Amino acid sequence: MPLTAQDHPLAPLNAADAEMLARVQQLVQDNIGPKANAVNRDDAFAWDTFRTLADSGVIATAFPRELGGSDASMLLRVRIIEEIARVCSTAASIVTGTDLSSRPIVAGGSAELCAQIVPALARGELQSAFALTEPGAGSDLARLSTTASRHPGGYRLTGVKKFITRATVADMFVVVASLADGPGGSKGLTAFLVPRDAEGLSVSPIIPKLGWHGVPIAEVRLDDVWVPDSHRLGEEGQGMALAQDTLVRARVGHAAIALGRMTGALQIAAQYAGHRQVSGKAVGEHQGIQWMMADMAARIEAARCLVYSVAQRYDRKDAETSIHASIAKMHSTDLCMRVVVDCAQLLGGNSYLNAYPIERFLRDAKMNQIGEGTSEVHKNLIGRYVMKTASAMSQHPCLDFEPDLFGAQ
Repeated sequence: MPLTAQDHPLAPLNAADAEMLARVQQLVQDNIGPKANAVNRDDAFAWDTFRTLADSGVIATAFPRELGGSDASMLLRVRIIEEIARVCSTAASIVTGTDLSSRPIVAGGSAELCAQIVPALARGELQSAFALTEPGAGSDLARLSTTASRHPGGYRLTGVKKFITRATVADMFVVVASLADGPGGSKGLTAFLVPRDAEGLSVSPIIPKLGWHGVPIAEVRLDDVWVPDSHRLGEEGQGMALAQDTLVRARVGHAAIALGRMTGALQIAAQYAGHRQVSGKAVGEHQGIQWMMADMAARIEAARCLVYSVAQRYDRKDAETSIHASIAKMHSTDLCMRVVVDCAQLLGGNSYLNAYPIERFLRDAKMNQIGEGTSEVHKNLIGRYVMKTASAMSQHPCLDFEPDLFGAQ
């Protein structure tokens, strides 16, 4: 059903995963949901929410078992994120942000480095931040200007990173930089793990923003910061590959957050419409209102199938996961914005009050359309993919580029 996150025919869960999802649903009902409005009032990091998620094992789902995690499938993580985002973008983005900031460490760190750091990340005792975006480079990774110059035993990093989530609380930073004496563009990108207390690394104060409070952002400056060879993630030139896998997972996470938020928004609007009386009957009894809800419910369910499908593609290592992650991210986040706006309309003046959650949903929905690649960036990616795919196919049997119009019957 569109308003629930129970078993789904396109996303069946085994007994252990179903039990985990049920625990998350109870946590949402008893803890995360009731506290969501209060968490949103301040853009300081939501430590209580983070610790709740860590204590419940949700944070550990992003990590492999051999390093202290539970090695959850992408499908289970999508289901968990969807359920949490139904009430709180902050809590959901803490889950996706842990994955975003830790995946390059797990994928590229040496066995010794991972054994030293990752179990503490899985327990929530340490936090990392993913320092990728720069003032002059967002989705275009080839334009990154932060440089890493080689020196005996390590590297020196110089540059500025922007919009870095968790920067004010992170114990370490995954920094992607371009080798100063290496090949240009994306081929020279290399990833490093930089401790917070590294000399030359500084973090700006929290930068105020419209929504997604509880997960603040800041700028990170690196002034000739020393990083030993042991803290390079992967080989030189593998930064692009590490970043791309990380971003694919993040885009699936954004799609799941949008799915959960619009599901929650429709639930709120429907329950409000069943309570609010207009012209002697509940708002929800009016045909026009029911038609609005029917349209939203159908579109949400279609988006749910799309998001679950891309999660399954990721789990089976489908070669086309990346483009389908873009499709799911673009479609779900754009739809979420429209659904939340319509739900706000159904609540009337109350939707504009801080006492009601819809105004928070509305502010947070906009970020989904921007973060991890704007909708326009993904449209470019998808459009190029469609053209490339079409050119590789045999000509459509009904298409004739130069039909004989005079002889046509």
